[in-house]
Order: sequence, then structure tokens, then C-alpha cells
Amino acid sequence: MEGENITKTAANNSFAIPFAIIVAGLAIAAAVYFGDSKKGIAAAPQGAQNQAIELDPITSADHILGNPNAKIVIVEYSDTECPYCKVFHETMNRVMNEYGKDGKVAWVYRHFPLSFHTKSPKEAEATECVAKLGDNTKFWEYVNKIFATTPANNGLDAALLPKLAKEIGIDEAAFNACLASGEMKAVVDASLASGTKAGVQGTPHSIVLVDGKIAGTIDGAQPYETVKASIDAALK
Repeated sequence: MEGENITKTAANNSFAIPFAIIVAGLAIAAAVYFGDSKKGIAAAPQGAQNQAIELDPITSADHILGNPNAKIVIVEYSDTECPYCKVFHETMNRVMNEYGKDGKVAWVYRHFPLSFHTKSPKEAEATECVAKLGDNTKFWEYVNKIFATTPANNGLDAALLPKLAKEIGIDEAAFNACLASGEMKAVVDASLASGTKAGVQGTPHSIVLVDGKIAGTIDGAQPYETVKASIDAALK
């Protein structure tokens, strides 16, 4: 499964190196290739590749699912109207169902609304309003509902945003006031700037930390089996 590029709605035809290849190949000096049947991307040595990633530190202001001190932390930059993000969101929920309960993996969600998904910025603000009026658990419930409801590609009716919030116990009037005020725009803009600084060029884009250090990236909506294999390799 692929992802959406920041400059175009069409999907990129190649994947980045799964982080397991980087983790498992620390001692390998030769280039490693992974991609579709038509082309691959050369893996640079771990140090050179990962030192180029300027990831903002994870703080209490982040939306974290799972143990913040987990051995593996996956920081995902996502867009609620991206169809590939919708698929990868389910993949990550499966990952957390398997590894999160034991504290092995944590998931950090950051906003990266693409310019051609015109509804995404306001949807991202809506999630932040839910976090403000509820808590981190409500944030995750709401993001799950948005991804489950939207057909993607600007397909979510904006009128559903307060209804979905109400369904998870958020006061509808307070939610509407928060969303109308635009007070959460700065939070979303800061997340977008963070992704840009980290080199994000499309969604979904995930940066993987192992023992607190950047171990690689997951570009696009890679299948669950690929992500699972990478996690298992890193946990050994």
C-alpha cells in the first residue's frame, strides 16, 4: 500500500526502507533495497540516514497511545482525509492491540494535513477540541471515529464533526464553540511545521524510535505483516 505525496494526489510508487531492515542491518555496509517489483530505494548507512531526520521531541503535549517509555515508539504524521492514512490507521490499531497492551510499542499521532485535502485542517482542529474538552483517551476515540466514518479525499460531511464528538461524550455546544473559534489552528500548524522539519513529504509517514533513538521510517501505508516483522526484529 502506498501513500499520498505532499504535492500531488496520486500515490508515490515506491516505499521507504522498513525500519526493521535498518535495525537488523546496522552492521551491513552494503546498500539494501526494498520496494515494489519495479523499483526500490537504496538504504543509506543508518547514521547518515537517520541523522538527517530532525524529529521534534515527544512531550506531554503529544497524543500518545500506549506506554511512553516503550522500547519502540512510532511517531506517525497523518491526514484524516488521506485514504492511505485511513488504511494505515487500522494497521496501527492492530499493532497496538498486539504490542501496546504489553508496553512494547507506543504510538504518537501528529497532524500533517495535505494542502489538497481542504477539509483536513478543520478536522484536525476538531480532534484537538475533543482533546481539550475531554482527554487523551477521547482524542483517540474521536480520531478512530473520523477514520471509520470518512470515505476520504474530502468526503466527510463537516456537519458530522459535532455529532461524532457528542457520540463519545463531548459537550456539543462547547465543541462547536471551540471549533468555531479557531483556537486549535495554532496546534495543528505547529504539528504540520514539525513534520516538514522532519522531512515528511507525504502521508502517512512514520518515524520509528527504538530505545529512544531514531531507527528508521515507515513511508506509506505498508501492510500489517511488514510492520509486524519490523517490530519483531527490533524487539529481539
